[in-house]
Amino acid sequence: MFRVAFRNSASPATSPTNAWAERRKRQMRTTRLIAALPVVALVAVLRGNAPAQAEARPSPDAIEMAQPAAVEGRWSVSDAKDLLKAIEASAAEGLDPADYSVDALRSAIATGQKGDALDQLANGAAIRLAHDYADGRIDDKAAFDWHIAPQMDLNALTIGLNEALEKGKVDKWLKELLPDNHQYRALKAAYAETDPADSATRAQLAANMERWRWMPRDLGDRYIYVNVPTYQLQVMEDGREAATYNVVVGAPKTPTPQLLLHASSVVANPSWTVPQSIIDKGEIGRGVAAYRRPDGSIGYRQPPGPRNALGQIKIDMPNPYAIYLHDTPTKSAFERDKRALSHGCIRVQNISELASSLEGGTGQLDEALAQPKTKVLQLQKSMPVYIVYFTAQADASGTIRYLDDPYGRDTKLSARLNPHMQMASN
Repeated sequence: MFRVAFRNSASPATSPTNAWAERRKRQMRTTRLIAALPVVALVAVLRGNAPAQAEARPSPDAIEMAQPAAVEGRWSVSDAKDLLKAIEASAAEGLDPADYSVDALRSAIATGQKGDALDQLANGAAIRLAHDYADGRIDDKAAFDWHIAPQMDLNALTIGLNEALEKGKVDKWLKELLPDNHQYRALKAAYAETDPADSATRAQLAANMERWRWMPRDLGDRYIYVNVPTYQLQVMEDGREAATYNVVVGAPKTPTPQLLLHASSVVANPSWTVPQSIIDKGEIGRGVAAYRRPDGSIGYRQPPGPRNALGQIKIDMPNPYAIYLHDTPTKSAFERDKRALSHGCIRVQNISELASSLEGGTGQLDEALAQPKTKVLQLQKSMPVYIVYFTAQADASGTIRYLDDPYGRDTKLSARLNPHMQMASN
């Protein structure tokens, strides 16, 4: 249940016992009111998707129980003004203040609205903005092949809002939900500096700011970072680039999904199990042997060897998408500028260097490679691997590098972020 804590003060003439009882009654009335809303309607209101004429109303009984006392409600005028400033500031994050009832809130403040009416308006606007700051405006991230789990849920945001209201720091709490890293700050600065008439560049920057809101806030001290449009893999240590490798990523027809994985082992002389998608296309190739799967169907596997599609090394990252880092016997692809060529997995140039650094440089990898058989070397500590998609990326100085959009996702994302602008441009 969506629980809301209240903050009210008793008048000087009210005894502490009666004041407590009155606060408790108001809290119970409002909790019943919110509980009376259908779940679907509540979610629609919080996401800003419910049209005004279809706004859900509580039952008559709930309305009767929830008649507010003639005192100021949970939201003070001061808190509402702070929220209004925060909503207006969302434009600098590439968002549309109209999505957060900015005009209605401005009018409510101007007319001195108080009590339950202001509470409901401010609560809905604050939670919608908090959600979009913490987890992004777009809910259906899978539509963009993004499968990194959200970091915040509605209950956590509700608790955060309650605490922020108790302290009178709603605007500060909202700002703290945004990403606070070098990349996001650079994108935001570039967005502010870009001429509003340059709608294409601003849309690209806004789309990439949105993607950063989809990301975990703490990436870790050491991790692997593959930004598909750069065609590079970076090893990051303490926020700095420790090593960089050219990579080949999925082709537009077989794109590499966006994932948070964990490298768990290095496989020397791997065999290659042909993905069903390749089998269906009849692209099995030579040197592949058939075998019978447990369900009775026929699969195909390529044994270790110099012509194996995975080369000599595979870095395994268990996941349901069968995505991993691997070597390749075909090195010429690394010489191309645009390297969206694979069936989805990521081929890494000079992968032996990367694998050795992960394995710890013990020499076990060299020994394993000297043998013809497959050997799995478990890592002492798994390493996070972020496979992401940013078409605008800042260098160390904060200068933005604008990249190609190999999967054509920016236009679709921009249309979802700002449908009003999209409709106007059509």
